Amino acid sequence: MQYLLLIYMEESRWERLDDPEQQKIYQQYRDLIADLQQQGKFLGGHELQPTSTATTVRVRGGKQSITDGPFAETKEQLGGYFLVEAKDLDEAMAIAARIPSANVGSIEVRPVAPRQG
Repeated sequence: MQYLLLIYMEESRWERLDDPEQQKIYQQYRDLIADLQQQGKFLGGHELQPTSTATTVRVRGGKQSITDGPFAETKEQLGGYFLVEAKDLDEAMAIAARIPSANVGSIEVRPVAPRQG
């Protein structure tokens, strides 16, 4: 079964890290991805640009409105995601716990719905 692991953390916390600290965390991500790829569990994933680059689109009553930034103001922001193959929720949660940002943020684990039709 596929699971989407949504990676949340405070952008300001990441921005305060110096380059060597950021590079250490990036290496931890590369190592984890390589391990998951070797096991056939990593299906994809990306880091996202900061929320300052986001645009939110809404359509209400046939009219489109566009606003800068994310939909909601929250303490933690969505910073990236992994799409993984796991046998069950327990395995998906175990993978989520290995994501470096879980140490300072949170990882939301969501099963991917099967395609309809």
